[in-house]
Amino acid sequence: MRYRRYVALGDSCAEGLDDPYPDGTMYRGWTDLTATGLAAVSPRLEYANLAVRGRRLDQILTEQVPIAVAQEPDLVTLFGGGNDLLQGRWQTTARSLDEIVSTMAEVARTVVLFTLPDIARLPGLWRLRPRVERLNDEIVAAGARHGALVLDVREDPYCNDERLYGPDRLHLGALGHQRVAAHLLGLLDVPAEPDWLAPLPPAVRDPLWHKAYAQWSWLRHFVYPAVHSTVRNKLVGRQPGDGFLPKRPELTPVTRFQRPVH
Repeated sequence: MRYRRYVALGDSCAEGLDDPYPDGTMYRGWTDLTATGLAAVSPRLEYANLAVRGRRLDQILTEQVPIAVAQEPDLVTLFGGGNDLLQGRWQTTARSLDEIVSTMAEVARTVVLFTLPDIARLPGLWRLRPRVERLNDEIVAAGARHGALVLDVREDPYCNDERLYGPDRLHLGALGHQRVAAHLLGLLDVPAEPDWLAPLPPAVRDPLWHKAYAQWSWLRHFVYPAVHSTVRNKLVGRQPGDGFLPKRPELTPVTRFQRPVH
């Protein structure tokens, strides 16, 4: 299927963390990879990415949706909801999700939603599993109500494989972003790179001491700073993602694996 304008909405997962370009100055991610694949069959495709790390669904609704509507896309992707779970802002999540999907479905020919992987797989987050399951149910239901496509990432057999994730174990790494892009392109009947969905080799069992060190390093370099940042932000009234702007705010032609030009 050919598209003219593709707009990505969402949070850090749609922004592209943790999949930097080779020069390390900007994130690529599954959205850029998808845009590249779409441009291979639709050379005139224009692409914008309005996603900003840390954004909840209510913020996506107020900050990103009006811009997306004005851009008149025929393809929209929405990957969000994880920050609602982590920040405990659950009250308006379902309503914001439904309003985003209904609004974009009135503009775009195709709207694609994504379920969330089981973030409760991480130590200390197991209490969030009921919320993750509830949010995924809401995402599937919103897609059904408004005729949106739903890419259920949980159907990938490697969804919870740590090799698909970056150093913080929460955001996808390069392999994870490639797999999401391949699934999305397949959903849109567009060819993807053949190796993006290649089976992973059998996992190597690390010695116990190596696992213990990796766990300590993860807690020290990612969990503690995240908790400290959350507490500090609450004290000063800041939100995660404040000060960050969309990496590709305007519709521009797609150039293969190159950084967007601001």
